[in-house]
Amino acid sequence: MKRTAISLCLLTGLLSGCGGKGFDNAGQTAENQTQNQTRPIHVSDRNEAFNRHDENEQFGYVRYQKEQFDGEQQEVPVMKREETAHIISSLTVQLPHIQEAATLVTDQEALVVYKTDTKNRELTADQVKKTAASVIPRYYHVYISDHPNHMQSIENFSNHGSGSRGIREIMSGTIEEMKTSPQGSPVSENENANGETRQDMKTDRNDKNAR
Repeated sequence: MKRTAISLCLLTGLLSGCGGKGFDNAGQTAENQTQNQTRPIHVSDRNEAFNRHDENEQFGYVRYQKEQFDGEQQEVPVMKREETAHIISSLTVQLPHIQEAATLVTDQEALVVYKTDTKNRELTADQVKKTAASVIPRYYHVYISDHPNHMQSIENFSNHGSGSRGIREIMSGTIEEMKTSPQGSPVSENENANGETRQDMKTDRNDKNAR
């Protein structure tokens, strides 16, 4: 009788343990599904085989849901300006007839200065402008110049930031000088070669008058 009681106790304990583990696994599965719905989904998460290839050869894929950015759930990624300037300059210098390129990226503009031996300044300017525009956010404006002396001008701004006092007023003067160089073709029917709309230019004039 004692043996039967002990056996029943052990059996009950084992069943309870298995049942608990089963509930734990179910809870973890549900939690994992919830996490998968709220976090970014990367192509490499779906199959480890994707990680065997060089990351430069692998396609990039990330999926977000709008709800993830509502309120304060997620911090919106911020573009790294130094890295962006590096990409633009390195791509620009690989274009035909370009010997040197320098880029300054601010919070709303990309200023690109390059040295060239081209015989078609308009064509080269269009290539440089489109190269820069392909890297930065759509709302950015691009200003370019093939006058090498402007390299020093934009380099002088490299130690400043968006909050630097009087930086907008000083930079606007350099931008106007750069615009005397070819700027390439208009971006669209509603935007000029620098990506400015009429409203942008009107706002800019009002800001200058306010100063």
